[in-house]
Amino acid sequence: MRDTRESRLLLVLLITTAFALITVDIRGGEDSPVDGARQAAATVFGPIENGVSGAVDPIGNAVAAVRDSGDRHDRLAELERENAALKAELGSDDRNRSRAKQLDTMLKVAGQGQYGIKGAQVIAIGAAQGFSWTITIDVGAGDGIERDMTVLNGDGLVGRVTTVGPHTATVLLASDPDFTVGTRMEAGDELGFASGQGDRPLRVELLNGKAEVKKGDRLVTFGSQADKPFVPGVPVGTVSRVDPSGGDLTRTLYVTPFVSFTKLDVVGVVVQAPEKDPRDTVLPKKPKPAPTPTVTVTVTPSAPADGQYQQEQ
Repeated sequence: MRDTRESRLLLVLLITTAFALITVDIRGGEDSPVDGARQAAATVFGPIENGVSGAVDPIGNAVAAVRDSGDRHDRLAELERENAALKAELGSDDRNRSRAKQLDTMLKVAGQGQYGIKGAQVIAIGAAQGFSWTITIDVGAGDGIERDMTVLNGDGLVGRVTTVGPHTATVLLASDPDFTVGTRMEAGDELGFASGQGDRPLRVELLNGKAEVKKGDRLVTFGSQADKPFVPGVPVGTVSRVDPSGGDLTRTLYVTPFVSFTKLDVVGVVVQAPEKDPRDTVLPKKPKPAPTPTVTVTVTPSAPADGQYQQEQ
C-alpha cells in the first residue's frame, strides 16, 4: 500500500477501532461482548500456536523435556514402590503360610490334649514394667482371657498369662527366671519343678533324689489345682544333662525346652482344660533311630604262585 492520505486515514481509523475494542473487552471482563470471538479464535488457532511455538522455541522444548523427564522419574519411582509393595506382599504370603502351618500344628496339639484354646498372635516382646522374658498377645479380657491361663503353641509350653487388658495380655515365658512349673517325667511318675534360666536350658529339681533319669528323657506339665496356672500334659522339653546323684533329697536335671522362645508368632491360650489328664499323648513321636549299616566282607581265595604250583606237581 502506498503512503497516501487515504492510507494514513485508514490506518488511524483501524487503530482507533482497535483501542475501542480493547477498552470494551477490559471493562466487560468475563461478560465481554468479544469473549465468544476470543474463545473461538483460541479454539482454532491454539493448536497452531502451540505447534509453531514448539517449532521455533528450542528453550521451551528443553523446559518441557525436563518437565517430562521429571514425570518419567516420578513414574519410575512409582513403579519401584509398586515392586517393593509386591515383594512385601509375597513376603507376607510366605509369612501367612508359615502362620497357617504353626496354627495347624497347634490345633493338632490341642486336639490330642483336648485343650480348648483361643488362638493369638505375638505383637510385642518384653514388658514395660521390667526386663522379664515376656510377650504381648493380641487377645484380652474381651476374648475370655484371664490371669493364670496356660499358653502353648505347636511345640509345647510357652508360658502363662500374668496381666490381662481389654484387648491384649502379657505372657510370662517359661524361660523367665521367675517362672516355675510342676513337671512329670514321661512314662513314669517322677515329679519335679522346672524353672527358667533365660537363654539357658530349664533347671528341673526332681523330688526323688534317686530317680533313674537319662539324657533324652522327656517331661510334660503335671498340672495345677483347678488347672490354673497350668493344665496337665503339655510338652515341656527333653533332658539334656543330669547332675550326678550325691545322695541329696532332690536331683537336678537340665532340660532343653521344645519351644524356641525367640521365634514365637502364633500361640494359643488354654481357655478350657481337658476333662482328664492326657498324660504323654501330646508328646511328639520319638524319631526312629537310624539303622546301623552292616558291612559284609567276602574273601576270595587267591591263585597260587607259579613256583608253588610247579613244586606241588
